[in-house]
Amino acid sequence: MGLSWSHILIVLLLFVLLFGRGKISELMGDLAQGIKSFKKGMAEDEEKPAEAPTPPEPKVIEHKAEVKARATKPASRPKATRKSG
Repeated sequence: MGLSWSHILIVLLLFVLLFGRGKISELMGDLAQGIKSFKKGMAEDEEKPAEAPTPPEPKVIEHKAEVKARATKPASRPKATRKSG
């Protein structure tokens, strides 16, 4: 079932009765003022050239690594070969 013109007219009439003519005109005025403000803000953004933001400097993390001297391995003995027999 779709909305007919009579349904829409009834809804609009109830809307006017609930909020009153003065309140609706205030709402429309506020809406128009908001749209004008939005357009003005967009125009100001277009006038100003967009400055490329400077990339932040990379963070330097200092790390002190402790270098331990490797213990030298003792001289290994020559491996004895097995005789099979």
